[in-house]
Amino acid sequence: MEYMTLKEAGEKWGISARQINYYCSAGRIPGAVKMATLWLIPKDAKKPIDGRTKQGKEHKNAKNIIC
Repeated sequence: MEYMTLKEAGEKWGISARQINYYCSAGRIPGAVKMATLWLIPKDAKKPIDGRTKQGKEHKNAKNIIC
């Protein structure tokens, strides 16, 4: 499996490396692994939905209704 760094993922998804670090720590990026102090993210991983945006809030509310 091929991996990318936080910086590479940030450039690909258009968000900061710090935000991606948060997503990795929270377990929101499937397949992300931590090697020492470095997060490795699968190259085919999809950008997690940002819960702070309107789209993210709608997604969160829809998830709560289903459960």
